Amino acid sequence: MTTAPTPLPPCSPAEDWHEILKPMLLRMPELPEDLFRRMRGAKLTFGQRVHCPFLRPFFLSPEDEEHVRTVAETIAELGERVVLAALEDKHVFAQLHLREEEERLARIPVGLGPASTAARLDAFLLPDSLRFAEYNAESPAGPGYAEALAEIFNDLPMMGQFARKYQVHRYSLTARLLEALLQSYRDSGGSAEKPQIAIVDWEEVPTWSEFEILQARFEKMGIPTLLADPRQLEWDGKHLVVAGKRIDLAYRRVLINDIVAKPVECAALVKAYTAGAVCVANSFRCKIPHVKTFFAVLTDEQNGNLFSLSEREIIRKHIPWTRVVADVQTAHYGEHVELLDFIRKEREKLVLKPSDEYGGSGVTLGWETGEAAWEEAIERALTAKNGVWIVQERIPVRREFFPYIADVGTVDYREMLVDFAPYLFRGKLCGFLTRLSSTGLANVTSGGGQVPAFRVSLRNTAN
Repeated sequence: MTTAPTPLPPCSPAEDWHEILKPMLLRMPELPEDLFRRMRGAKLTFGQRVHCPFLRPFFLSPEDEEHVRTVAETIAELGERVVLAALEDKHVFAQLHLREEEERLARIPVGLGPASTAARLDAFLLPDSLRFAEYNAESPAGPGYAEALAEIFNDLPMMGQFARKYQVHRYSLTARLLEALLQSYRDSGGSAEKPQIAIVDWEEVPTWSEFEILQARFEKMGIPTLLADPRQLEWDGKHLVVAGKRIDLAYRRVLINDIVAKPVECAALVKAYTAGAVCVANSFRCKIPHVKTFFAVLTDEQNGNLFSLSEREIIRKHIPWTRVVADVQTAHYGEHVELLDFIRKEREKLVLKPSDEYGGSGVTLGWETGEAAWEEAIERALTAKNGVWIVQERIPVRREFFPYIADVGTVDYREMLVDFAPYLFRGKLCGFLTRLSSTGLANVTSGGGQVPAFRVSLRNTAN
């Protein structure tokens, strides 16, 4: 991914925020410590770390939001189309390289509704480009965190002064998520006015605090919600049950990888899903567009008949060229190449990554890797026993300066990579996860930080 620092114009919302922040820090030196305290009180922690050591949100314009909306919703629609195509066409399915048990789960008949009730695209938004690194189609983390963090920033003393000049919009992620979950429940044939929801994942995951946020907010909106470890679920032959309560809707945050790796612990969930006795969102079919080979399906000319001319143009402009690593011939923007020779020759322009990992695991950035280490990464990709690897072209990334709380009470300005990730609930843009990193990878599990995203526009001061 190309380093492309984005200078802040002197009258940009970010610079206006900085101008407000600097004198306020002198008057209120306790501000960083107060921010950390409020985050911990709001469960905005990942393990023991607070989510946001930064003192500025990310700002986007209405024009940026509309551009992202158009492209992201198109890609989500293509994800659902590829699901249907793969289930009907073995050749398309084979290109995704799902494991045997994942394919079995994906082929379990389910009712109406999308494969991915909740999804997230990882993007880099620059003034002259919008490119996506991958598609998280499997119940991505963070909407509860993002909404709670935006609420805290909305109450910071800087915001009052900032809002005199700008109209500021924040995103109601949890309400939109709940609405999407309930619609998927109804699509599955569910009829309860207030279905019992279970948020399902392992008790030991570091994101458990987000489930507590979501539980409180869902219940405040009138929907009974409990948290359940898969090992607590029971299948009585008719219903999925936990703690004596029948579950109507399982908001599945436990990964399909874990369901495959721990079949005994997850047996009740799978049996209830197979019997159609519970709505599970996201469905197991979401694995089809979730794997990173999905982008290889999108960008391979052999699949062009799946997409319209305008959709192919969106793919060309916004999805990086991607291929499964193998000793084959392929096309690179119309030019036939020997793939392995191409990967070796174009190291500075390429990324290698496993098709089915998360948190940046295994990602090798060619421009940060020596020739010998790159050759080792290629060999790992070719000999991997548990799934395939992909090669993907480097894309431009965004960098901005953010006020960083180095130690509580000490603030400096650091240039950070900005990973701007739109959430899509039933294919509609509903908000954003914005992650910052000083390295080439931006994700919470590898140590990146998070800031809220606000849509801003200048107030009309003519009146």
